[in-house]
Amino acid sequence: MRVQRVLQSRRTALTDAERAILEQAIQTVVTLGPRETFVNQGQTVNVSALLLEGLMSRHVDDFEGYRQMVALQVPGDFVDLHGYPLKTLDHDVATLTVVRLALVPHAELWKIQEDHPALARKLWFLTLLDAAMHRKWVYRLGRLKAIARIAHFLCETSVRLAAVGLSDGKQFHLPLTQFDLGEICGMTSVHVNRVVRELREAGLCSLRNQQVDIHDWHGLAAAGAFEPGYLYLDEAMTKRFSISRPKDEDMLDTAT
Repeated sequence: MRVQRVLQSRRTALTDAERAILEQAIQTVVTLGPRETFVNQGQTVNVSALLLEGLMSRHVDDFEGYRQMVALQVPGDFVDLHGYPLKTLDHDVATLTVVRLALVPHAELWKIQEDHPALARKLWFLTLLDAAMHRKWVYRLGRLKAIARIAHFLCETSVRLAAVGLSDGKQFHLPLTQFDLGEICGMTSVHVNRVVRELREAGLCSLRNQQVDIHDWHGLAAAGAFEPGYLYLDEAMTKRFSISRPKDEDMLDTAT
């Protein structure tokens, strides 16, 4: 079933009947290559896309054309579900890898809203989950030092991929460049390279050939001031990644 990863391992889960309804709402499945724009800022949209395979980004460009990533989308995410009520987006949505997308017309989402309110509330939960992650990304950029930003992002990505069965919590595929990581964490690629080396030398994790190996999960989480509560995982996944909130103020960026 193409919608199996939607809300997988979350506190709010879909029933088999709800998955069947959502599956029937899919109009078509498309494949896009890497580094392609799927939706442009300001473009009118009448479908929402469920990411089945691959990675995508939401980003905003500045006046000089430089990009700030504001979200990383993994399989199981509706990359633009908020486009249903808004009709246009205030940012671009693009592929990072080859992706497969299931397209759901907004007319079908309207039917779900009218005929299946419980399912509609669960889809709303998806947009609230996006908002929770956006808030954490703002915190990461505004308050954490460089090494903590990278550590936090890697912890978050590991947990999100584990929730949909794409990581064992220790290893995962991450086909991003150091330039991509810089756009996510507000750093230059040179700075990213230095931080990645520091994480490896500290025995916390290593990034090589688009593969992330976490050697010390609790140490990496502490370095990134990471706690998974904002991801609203189910009980089993919460227990698996449960950690004590770090108190090390050295992780905070106190520069004004």
